[in-house]
Amino acid sequence: MLKKVLTIAAASALSTPAFAGFYLNVENNGSYEGKNFSGSGTDVHLGYEGGNSSATYYLQGGAFLSNPDNGESSTDFSGKVGGSVAATDKIDFYGELSIVTDKTNSYGTKLGLKYKF
Repeated sequence: MLKKVLTIAAASALSTPAFAGFYLNVENNGSYEGKNFSGSGTDVHLGYEGGNSSATYYLQGGAFLSNPDNGESSTDFSGKVGGSVAATDKIDFYGELSIVTDKTNSYGTKLGLKYKF
């Protein structure tokens, strides 16, 4: 009986997300060309993330506040989806795909590897 309880507890612990739920993310990114400031953009996103000890994911979207240095500010939609996968105890691979809608949509990608010492 104790073996069954410990087996169920271990399986539950491994399948339980490290964090799962909704979050608010506000992020500002400034742009420079050489020493000249060319503007900034601010994401105001509602997101959801989940996963477990070997893989995580997130999906977020909301307003994108564009503030060019010598241009007209605008509010558009932006979104991101991404995640990470543990290859070993010390190595994670991660990626992200993002979009900002405007007259011409902008897309971004991010791929990487994290090594933990």
